[in-house]
Amino acid sequence: QLQLVESGGDLVQPGGSLRLSCAASGFTLDYYAIGWFRQAPGKEREGVGCYSSRDDSAYIADFVKGRFTISRDNAKNTVYLQMNSLKPEDSGVYYCAAAVGATVQAMCIISPTTEDYFDSWGQGTQVTVSS
Repeated sequence: QLQLVESGGDLVQPGGSLRLSCAASGFTLDYYAIGWFRQAPGKEREGVGCYSSRDDSAYIADFVKGRFTISRDNAKNTVYLQMNSLKPEDSGVYYCAAAVGATVQAMCIISPTTEDYFDSWGQGTQVTVSS
């Protein structure tokens, strides 16, 4: 059974860093795209980036580019979201999602913030950026 578990959320001061983990079980990350999304209270969920196993690359949303990166650890079957220079507006629940197939892999590259093709989601982890 495919399962995603996020962890690493915390309370952090503005300017700080966090690394979120998305541990996958029941499948290997090969052939999958992994997306990272967030949702702040009262706001719609938005994508912050996507990892494509097709080219082993990460694609980051423009509004967090330069501060957020995505990486993969094959041995741990885990994808990470490294967040630096955090701002209060980065607060929210962060989710990872997975999908397999050529379409989602292509969309990960073309539109890394779209969630349309992801069909397996984790439970989320809370990130709060506040002094």
